[in-house]
Amino acid sequence: MWTNFFKLRLFCCLLAVLMVVVLVVNVTQVEYLDHETVSATFIDSSGQFVSPQVTRISRNPYCGYDQQTLSSQERMEEDSLLAALHGQVPDMGPVPFVKSTDPSSSYFVILNSAAFFKVGSQLEVLVHVQDFQRKPKKYGGDYLQARIHSPKLQAGAVGRVVDYQNGFYKVFFTLLWPGKVKVSISLVHPSEGIRVLQHLQEDKPDRVYFKSLFRSGRISETTECNVCLPGNLPLCNFTDLYTGEPWFCFKPKKLPCSSRITHFKGGYLKGLLTAAESAFFQSGVNIKMPINSSGPDWVTVIPRRIQETNNLELSQSSGTFPSGYYYKDQWRPRKFKMRQFNDPDNITECLQRKVVHLFGDSTIRQWFEYLTTFVPDLVEFNLGSPKNVGPFLAVDQKHNILLKYRCHGPPIRFTTVFSSELRYVANELNGIVGGKNTVVAIAVWSHFSTFPLEVYIRRLRNIRRAVVRLLDRSPKTVVVIRTANAQELGPEVSLFNSDWYNFQLDTILRRMFSGVGVYLVDAWEMTLAHYLPHKLHPDEVIVKNQLDMFLSFVCPFET
Repeated sequence: MWTNFFKLRLFCCLLAVLMVVVLVVNVTQVEYLDHETVSATFIDSSGQFVSPQVTRISRNPYCGYDQQTLSSQERMEEDSLLAALHGQVPDMGPVPFVKSTDPSSSYFVILNSAAFFKVGSQLEVLVHVQDFQRKPKKYGGDYLQARIHSPKLQAGAVGRVVDYQNGFYKVFFTLLWPGKVKVSISLVHPSEGIRVLQHLQEDKPDRVYFKSLFRSGRISETTECNVCLPGNLPLCNFTDLYTGEPWFCFKPKKLPCSSRITHFKGGYLKGLLTAAESAFFQSGVNIKMPINSSGPDWVTVIPRRIQETNNLELSQSSGTFPSGYYYKDQWRPRKFKMRQFNDPDNITECLQRKVVHLFGDSTIRQWFEYLTTFVPDLVEFNLGSPKNVGPFLAVDQKHNILLKYRCHGPPIRFTTVFSSELRYVANELNGIVGGKNTVVAIAVWSHFSTFPLEVYIRRLRNIRRAVVRLLDRSPKTVVVIRTANAQELGPEVSLFNSDWYNFQLDTILRRMFSGVGVYLVDAWEMTLAHYLPHKLHPDEVIVKNQLDMFLSFVCPFET
């Protein structure tokens, strides 16, 4: 039986090698051209990227964002971020649908396929994309997601994708557990769709619009609001005095600007795409569709010896990718040992005598909901706040625990937020004294996906300044950042909340908070690596792992 297995495996390996001999010639040539003439920028899903030279790219000015007063270092940082992200999308002009990327005719090959691998080995996969005429594509820019997984072990990890800008992609995996490990590659969007998304991001930032209710006595009016408003109509300027974050509403005809009562999401613009552009966004055709393998799509991984395992762990002290992996449905970070908070008493013991501030969107509101549901002594205090909006407060008087949640300032797509409760995270951080019993967690990303990247960079810059000030005056304060996550996508959702948009935001967030002294809960990898379907609000098992990681930062293992 084993003889037949090895013969079959050897045949598959030889077949893969023969296919790759033809493919790699093109890849090698283009990789050489990239390094010699293009100075290619490679970005992995950990958000780390290297740009050999930063040149200012031409972008449409948006609401005076090009007029910001920035230090030379801040300007250089912004230019570096924009240049690196902008370089991912080739400009090929109009492309008919039949010449766009077809995931069903594209394929991948395991390059270094062998009979067995050891835990810690690198696995390389070559992806070749083709169009709907089954012809090889000659340019890149497709957005791929990649993972390895073992369903029986409930194990999974993400891969790093490199785009060679010629229709070939290489995916690098680190094999982190023994057993049969399967490779899965998905096309999230074809490059032709990515160009449409980029156009919408830069030229149609108002495709999600907001409104405010103004009221005085019996008179009420509703007007449109946004970071930027077109035309020359009179405006109410609600720009924040401390952070300079811009926000405007059209001035009511009969009421003063001071009569604003509430903020709420107005809706989503329709008819954004032409018929030709819509073809690039079809469920079951080219949105989050699997790319099949040509040859084996799995490898066998054997354990390392004890000495090899110790050496492997020592080599993972910095620059680790992926940041972690699932095994038996438990997230295992590679840089530190994460605790499991499986009992409510464990959480209570960890948070005793602490004040926990949760700031951000609904993805960190999930943490508040999980904690108040799972920990019986943590009782929510009814503030009369709108459902799913907040602010929310929970108290455990016996153990002296205070848990707070507050949404971030506009833009925010919640149903109704009282204008008096529209607070910017940076301002809230400036009001926190901090200390060893103060914990802060922040998640700000999802509501910025429709705006030019400068809007998000500005918001993070203000938050980062406030975090640095907080840690300067109270170094023992624990500050945790929850990253973005992947979600379910259809033709319409893709235009507003695509994973491609959120991948950009996630890349910016990681880069801007690198070296600041905060902890990261890697929600991006934790959703991509898991076997459950992607959701904006991940299922409880993923949220539980996020909380375990968060609490492990607050109450780490004693060393």
